[in-house]
Amino acid sequence: MPDPMNPGTDANGNGASPEPRDPATAGEGPAPAAAAAMPPETPLDIPYDQLKQIAAHLQGELEAAHGRLEEQKSQSLRLMADMENLRKRTEREREETAKYAVTRFAKDITEIGDNFQRAIQAVPIAAADQDPALKSFLDGVVVAERAFLSTLERHGVRQIAAQGQPFNPHQHQAVTEIEDASVPAGTVVQVFQAGYMIEDRCLRPAMVAVSKGGPKPGTAG
Repeated sequence: MPDPMNPGTDANGNGASPEPRDPATAGEGPAPAAAAAMPPETPLDIPYDQLKQIAAHLQGELEAAHGRLEEQKSQSLRLMADMENLRKRTEREREETAKYAVTRFAKDITEIGDNFQRAIQAVPIAAADQDPALKSFLDGVVVAERAFLSTLERHGVRQIAAQGQPFNPHQHQAVTEIEDASVPAGTVVQVFQAGYMIEDRCLRPAMVAVSKGGPKPGTAG
């Protein structure tokens, strides 16, 4: 009988043998920490050929994506170039619009210059020299014509100097030919109506008579 004062001994004072443990629970207890941290092993069950196919597919997708990126990059560059060309064209058109805005008005106003020329040509020089009043009138018309031409020039319109110049199809309109061997063939020998330029464009060609029968331009007579 065990000693109640010493649970670990029997009635005779001998040490008590430990109680037997259930073999089913003998291995239970907390598992080692290292064993709990190890993941379970997973066997590699994907065939090598299939892995190569997957890799080739991914490589193809990568190359296709790279191609799309390059195409989008090229489209962006083309779009930027188109926008820049549009900006330049718009700026050029704006400048030309401002430069040639008075074209229609200038065409109409040049008819006043024609009237000045008709008035001047209608007065014979000899008659003006003999009549002070007529001379004063002629001088006034000449001054008015000069003021008119000066005003046009301030707005980019100038009269074409045609008399004695080689015929220029871009500035002159030949209405007749005159035999004149004293000047090279193709020289403007008479101006019937003055022409005008607006900036670097011909607003109205000068109507002229051109010489023929003389030496060719650039050769001695």
